[in-house]
Amino acid sequence: MNTHAEAFQKAATLTQALPWIRRFQDSIFVIKLGGNAMVDDELLQAFADDMVFLATIGVHPVVVHGGGPQISQALAERGIPSEFRGGYRVTSTEAIPIVRSVLREQISADLATRINSHGNESTDLAVVLSGEDEELFLAAKRGAVVDGVDFDLGQVGDVVRVNPVAITRLIAQGKIPVVSSIAPNEAGGSLLNVNADSAAAALAVALGARKLVLLTDVGGLYANWPDTDSLISSITLRELDVLLPRLEHGMIPKMRACHDAVAGGVNKAAIIDGRIAHSILLEAFTSEGIGTEVIAT
Repeated sequence: MNTHAEAFQKAATLTQALPWIRRFQDSIFVIKLGGNAMVDDELLQAFADDMVFLATIGVHPVVVHGGGPQISQALAERGIPSEFRGGYRVTSTEAIPIVRSVLREQISADLATRINSHGNESTDLAVVLSGEDEELFLAAKRGAVVDGVDFDLGQVGDVVRVNPVAITRLIAQGKIPVVSSIAPNEAGGSLLNVNADSAAAALAVALGARKLVLLTDVGGLYANWPDTDSLISSITLRELDVLLPRLEHGMIPKMRACHDAVAGGVNKAAIIDGRIAHSILLEAFTSEGIGTEVIAT
């Protein structure tokens, strides 16, 4: 393709995106970063670039992230095994400080640095937060039921209260909040490790977000996994209720998060393939979209 043809194609792409850009101006998108996009340097930089792009065109991105691979590595280095039940990490009291450090001081800090590289030296665009800051999240301990058996997950919780004041203030200032899903226990004691998908859903509801988008390592929700031809492009809450009990354990928290967000008033929730660079822009600003979207009806 010659230079003029490439320029024409770029211009045409921008023109096609214009209706979507106008539609979503001044909307809040809560975006959960996860999967391979968190450990692949090029994908992580593309994600950071996309957050700046959204902010530049008038969308308000709020990033929530987990840190599964990085947490597992950090725990292994300290001789602490990683165990999962029902899609949730079993988290001991011993592990909590390590989880907190990895999420906030490693992952959040790195992502904020990448976003802030687009700004100027005097003003940071990204601001790092966790559920501890200004009582953003309050959580209650939870367990898991796998094949009818109850399991104690340790210091693992669900968000039971969101105080979005800090986030709304940052949005009003034109900032991009970068949030890690560690939260105070409502009963006191140790912090709780909260599943980032469910934390993102709770935050999206509290903020009245237009969209919740979860980046993961699959193309979306499949009706008959592993048949990749069975990708579901759109599903209603009622249809998802029927499908949820049949899902693989790792997919359950993600689809439950999408369900809870839409049931709580978020316009749409989507699960998309974070292994594709700029997948968030494809999902938001093209008529075809990408992945699976959950809608009310």
